[in-house]
Amino acid sequence: MARERKELDRRWLWLGAAILLVVVFFAVRSLTREHLQVRVAQVAHEPLASTVSTNGRVEPETNYPFYSPIATTVKAVYAQPGDQVPAGKLLLELDDTQARARLATAESGVKAAQAALDAATNNGTLEQRQGAAADVARNKLERDQARHDLDALTKLSSTGAASASEVAAARQRLDTAEANLNASEQSVRSRYSPAELAREHATLADAEANLTAARAVMAQTSVRAPVAGTVYSMNAGHKEFVEQGALLLQMADLTHERVRAYFDEPEIGRLAVGQPILVKWDARQDRVWHGHIMRTPITVITFGTRNVGEVLVKIDDPDEGLLPETNVTVTVTTSSEANVLSVPREALHSENGKPYVFKVAGDELKKTPVVTGTINLTQVAIVSGLTEGEWVATGTTTGQPLLEGIPIKQATR
Repeated sequence: MARERKELDRRWLWLGAAILLVVVFFAVRSLTREHLQVRVAQVAHEPLASTVSTNGRVEPETNYPFYSPIATTVKAVYAQPGDQVPAGKLLLELDDTQARARLATAESGVKAAQAALDAATNNGTLEQRQGAAADVARNKLERDQARHDLDALTKLSSTGAASASEVAAARQRLDTAEANLNASEQSVRSRYSPAELAREHATLADAEANLTAARAVMAQTSVRAPVAGTVYSMNAGHKEFVEQGALLLQMADLTHERVRAYFDEPEIGRLAVGQPILVKWDARQDRVWHGHIMRTPITVITFGTRNVGEVLVKIDDPDEGLLPETNVTVTVTTSSEANVLSVPREALHSENGKPYVFKVAGDELKKTPVVTGTINLTQVAIVSGLTEGEWVATGTTTGQPLLEGIPIKQATR
């Protein structure tokens, strides 16, 4: 009996402990819900700017690259990377032996084509014209002689002193002599047909084009600075062999640079010419360059794994701190307001596409619909729904969701 009483007491003890635990759990939960600690922020007027950042590459506004016109060797180099040079300075020379040979051949080809066209235009060369004139004179003599012989035989035939066959043979010789004379006179008047004359014109045009190309190649064997600027890239050394088309050097006026920036496709609609730009370069973290958009994208291209639009950014700072071909970070301000009512972005919520905030009303939260304006990474402009000086909840200290009507305790700010 005592044993059964002990067993019963133990069961009541466990049951009481369980009930106590449940009561403590719900009490703690109730106290927590009644005093949910929240972080808050005050609605205030502040400057608000919306920005977009991306990557870009620096390039001169006008670049001057020079390529080898032929496969040859570098004869001499007169500049080094970083040199500031005046316009017209000789920068590099190539071995031009091959180019000179091509130029001489091209000049000879033009002279030959000019002579051929002159001959076609003037009905042959001087020698041909002199030969044709001699042929005409000889054929005239032969015709006159054949005509004289025919006349004599015709008279003799009337008296029976010459046969009909002799007269016929004389007439045939006259016909042949007249035909030869007509042919030689025709040759004197027009030796070449219109098609042959057109061919000679085309041959001369082709020869002149070859000469122009040869002169251009010859000129490119000596590289001179087209403007005053800086040699920022040198790809050829003294006595080095270079292939045709190989890049020799690049120069530009580095006081006039721009950035080619790559903005993702969804951001393109926010861009406009003239929007201010900040440019940062990791190699010069103490510097910030300023600029503005000078051209918005005209198409969308694939850049790595991204679909982007190319934006040209004019650098407004006049110094030469940025180097061509460097990778930079570009930040554009797409909109800016000097004094706008705003709240932290984490205070904004949305339900079915309608924005709202949890406004602090005494010691509880009130779900308040708002109309928003400009939004950036940290702030949201409030067009209506709140007034300056009010407080909104930005989150809880415990990670619990914010709920309307729940009693709150403001966390220490």
